Formats: sequence, C-alpha cells, structure tokens
Amino acid sequence: MQGRGRFENRGRDDRREEREPVKRLPIPDEVTGQEIDPSVRQELMSLPKGLADDVARNLVMVAQLLDEDPERAYAYSRVALRLASRVAAVREAAGFASYATERYAEAIAEFRATRRMTGTVDLWPVMADCERGLGRPERALEMAGAPEVQKLDRAGQVEMRLVAAGARQDMGQAEAAVVTLQSSELASSAVHPWTARLRYAYADALLAVGREGEARDWFAKALEADQNGTTDASDRLAQLDGVEFVDVVPEDETPEEPESEAEPEAETKAEVETKAEVETEVDITDEAEPSTFLDDPFKEPQKSDDES
Repeated sequence: MQGRGRFENRGRDDRREEREPVKRLPIPDEVTGQEIDPSVRQELMSLPKGLADDVARNLVMVAQLLDEDPERAYAYSRVALRLASRVAAVREAAGFASYATERYAEAIAEFRATRRMTGTVDLWPVMADCERGLGRPERALEMAGAPEVQKLDRAGQVEMRLVAAGARQDMGQAEAAVVTLQSSELASSAVHPWTARLRYAYADALLAVGREGEARDWFAKALEADQNGTTDASDRLAQLDGVEFVDVVPEDETPEEPESEAEPEAETKAEVETKAEVETEVDITDEAEPSTFLDDPFKEPQKSDDES
C-alpha cells in the first residue's frame, strides 16, 4: 500500500535497530532541557526523569537549529525519536525537522502519528503542504476543502489558504491562486503574525499574472507588516523599482592599496638611480589599471511607465 511512509516495512531490521544503542550527539552544557515549552515538559513527565531530561535537551537543540542548520536539527530529532517515539511532542518535532530538510514522506508520517496521538487538527495545513512537496498538489487541494479545516483557528485557516494557493500555482492555475488568497484576512488592516506572509503571497500571485502595479503595492504592504524580517519583501520592491545594488569596498580596506604598491615603487626608484650612474636615460611608464572585471553583475529590471 502506498502512503505508509517509513512505517511501510516494520520488520526484523526495524526491531534490531530499536535494540541498538542510541548514538548521541554533542549538546552544550548550558542546554539543560528546561528551555522547552511547559506543555512539552508535561508530556515528558511520562518518562523516567533521566530519560525525560535527555529527550528535552535534544528537543531544545532541534528548536535552536531548525532555522539556521536544519540538517543538524534533523539529526537531533532522530536521537529524540529513538529515545521517546511514543511522545507526541517528539513525533511533532521530528516531523518539522523532516519538513525543514524537505524529507516530506518522513514529515507527513510523523505528523500523522502526532495527529493520531493527540486527536488535534493543528498540523493539517503543514500535512497538506507535504503533499505539495511530494508532487501531489491535487491532494493538497482536497485537504483544503476537508471538514478538518473548519476546526482550525484563524491562523490555521490562513495557513491552509496559503497552501491551497501554492497548490493552484503548482498546477499552473495562476489566476485561481490570486482568487484563493482574497479573503477578509487579506483585506484587514490589522497586523497578525501571519499578515506579512499572506500579503507577500498575494503580491507574488499578482506578479505571476502580470499585475505588476498591484503587486508592488502589496509587497509594500507586506513590508509594513513584516516586523521580524520573515519575507524578502524589501528586495522584491527594489527589483520592481529598478534599484541597483553595487558592492562597495569598506573604508578600512582602502589603506592596503598604497601599501601593496610601496615595494614596486622602491624597486623602480632603485633601478633609476642605478642606471643614472651609468648615464643611461630611463623612461618609466605606469601600467594601466585593469577595470573590465569590475562590471556590475546585476542587471537592472525594466521599470513600467505607469508604476509610481
């Protein structure tokens, strides 16, 4: 049967793996495990104290590394999973680590396990996005219309809308993606944690259908709401406005130039003095500076006449 992920072949090899010692990864001494969310700590109380602390420290490493080094976060999540696979928080952490490293089959298997353990639908949007990652956007759209979506809170419903719009784009339905994102949350002037991403996605969808002027306005709105820098709305605005970025040599590096030329100058002077003694006239000509390699590698985007 398809779709069973890593649970497809639970046999002798898996049982042998479970009996093998867990290969630990180094964890800094300052990581105590107390940093985790209290609700996760509550779940870990079902384990012996020493084991609970060990799992908690690995989960802290997953959380700390997930954005900056997802592969390392994934490695720590596998350790936690070997230690406490029957704890829902561990399965969820393993799912997000797999998701961050684009191991979508593993991710959706872990999210499904978490849902079975907890009975909640909070992970429904990210499960649908895993379907997109597996090349099944039509399945993601089916999930967007499922009854589970009505049980999501407002933030979850916005996430589901973002996933559905992405699925539309995956299927080449750019206009439908624009319509999918149009909602009361998009029209609202209030700023929520998901506002910047929703406005950004809408701007990107508008740009995909050639509505450049409107796209610029929505990128600007996304930038206004993006207090934590979660999007690159400022860069997209700069591209649409035709702003050109050029690398500038820091001022503290400029003194190095005459220093590198000092030795050749002294050598040239010595040669002149030596040849002057034998009354030989010398003509010194400086070499031309090569500059062609400094051509700007950034091509300036074309700006529309009607764009303000």
